Amino acid sequence: MKYKRFEDLPVWNDAIEFAVKVFEFTANAAAELQGLGDLKNQLERAAVSVSNNIAEGFERGTNAELIHFIYIAKGSAGECCSITYILGRLSRYRKFKDDILDLRSRAEKIGKQLNGWADSLKNSDIKGAKFLTDKERQSYQRRKDLKEFNEEMAQHHTELLARLEQERIENAAREKK
Repeated sequence: MKYKRFEDLPVWNDAIEFAVKVFEFTANAAAELQGLGDLKNQLERAAVSVSNNIAEGFERGTNAELIHFIYIAKGSAGECCSITYILGRLSRYRKFKDDILDLRSRAEKIGKQLNGWADSLKNSDIKGAKFLTDKERQSYQRRKDLKEFNEEMAQHHTELLARLEQERIENAAREKK
């Protein structure tokens, strides 16, 4: 696994920054948010839920649980995105249009990152850090090294074929002279 701590994950850091931006927005728009029921609280809780579920899933140690929590985090990001659409359609938030669009963009970006991460985990041979023994780590590293070697060999093969074809063309041209 590339990351050893959830604090090092780019998507977790983006989620933290997103939550900070949500709290800044709700503080700046506090007066306008009054009278909308629990929408302010719901937006803040959903924003915090994104980073917390990333962290919890990461700490569980299995890909299956991590994927589960990634989708919960993705759902929370979607919830925040949905709330921005509601706010964007209310006339009292016109002066916050840029802030609302920024929050929506951040939530969408995080959702895409989480989706890509989940897809990569689904296609991984590793079940998660919890299951990695020294033997499995070595086996994984051997497979990775072999894959890289095969890719290099394929590249050399392609380059060799291109050089041979170029030589054939040059020889044919010389023979015609």
